[in-house]
Amino acid sequence: MQADKRRPLVAGNWKMHGNLAEARERALAVRAGANGLACELALVPPFLHVPLLAELLRDSPVAVGAQDVSEHASGAYTGEVSAGMLVDAGCRYVIVGHSERRALFGDTDAVVAAKFMAARAAGLVPVLCVGETLAEREAGATGNVVLRQLDAVLAVAGSAAVCAAVLAYEPVWAIGTGLTATPAQAQEVHALLRAHLARKDSQGAAAVRILYGGSVKAGNAGEIFAMPDVDGGLVGGASLDAREFLQICAQAR
Repeated sequence: MQADKRRPLVAGNWKMHGNLAEARERALAVRAGANGLACELALVPPFLHVPLLAELLRDSPVAVGAQDVSEHASGAYTGEVSAGMLVDAGCRYVIVGHSERRALFGDTDAVVAAKFMAARAAGLVPVLCVGETLAEREAGATGNVVLRQLDAVLAVAGSAAVCAAVLAYEPVWAIGTGLTATPAQAQEVHALLRAHLARKDSQGAAAVRILYGGSVKAGNAGEIFAMPDVDGGLVGGASLDAREFLQICAQAR
């Protein structure tokens, strides 16, 4: 595949960390260092911090995303946030299918697919996460797991919509554990995902961005991002340090 046709994206997932003052300081630091970088940047804060970041990052190279979205457009769903609300708040991206949503909150493949569709319908760009647990990797089931998760969305959205979104491979065993897939391991799964999409849409598969997520740090980002099918990163803990996050972004070219 022609990696030079895909502009890298590095997204910082802040998860449930920080207060408004910390969010302001971190966002302004990222904005100040974002100019001139070769990649696209996005910050993905908790829901309540989205409007603040949208205001602080307006007219900057840094986009804003959300960590989750309801599959419903509106209704009696206490505690949920719709895709339309996220658009109104200033979001461009939204993560769907993050491993923590799947494992801790019971998001099934079908729910993830419904959230993907809701995001698309509102004009958001979904960041669709797929990945295997340590037990699944050790059982040799990595390919089966990630393709099952991808196929659940392909079945309802179609290849054109998936290729217009962003994919993120996040091995569950490498999230918050300090473990990281080797560049070769990441490349193997990214290439598998792209080849699977290419069977349905070769042009779209060549253009879709596939991010790696799983203990990405400034010290390992360069080697991972150098892989031909890795188009940036979905960064967790390291994105809470603006300086390190910018160092990671600088390695995505």
